[in-house]
Amino acid sequence: MIVLGLVLVLIATGAIVVASMEPSATATDASFTVFGYGFAPNHLEMFVAGAVVAAVLLLGIAMVNSGSRRAAMRRRALRHNRSEAARLEEEKRELERKLERERHSDDQRERHPDDQLVAGAPAQRRPEDRPA
Repeated sequence: MIVLGLVLVLIATGAIVVASMEPSATATDASFTVFGYGFAPNHLEMFVAGAVVAAVLLLGIAMVNSGSRRAAMRRRALRHNRSEAARLEEEKRELERKLERERHSDDQRERHPDDQLVAGAPAQRRPEDRPA
């Protein structure tokens, strides 16, 4: 959209330059030659041509502006998504570390079940917990 807007701005600017650089543009009987084609517009035709060129110029500027805003919004959304992905990745790593610590502490408890205290007293084994 930005490129198309720039093309329209360039076309309108070219038309303005051609019309203003023509030696007979200030005379009442102005005649123009563009790409080998000559024409002599009257006052109404010149006004309409100027209005069309101005409309094309404004349309081009609006398209460049709109395209720039869209690109900025896309960049902002991409930045947000990247930061959110980084935050979620860090949260995932933290949860993995926490899970690893819990597994490690569970392994320690399984290896040394007699080392646990319950209300300040050593843990008592139930008959079904004793090895055969």
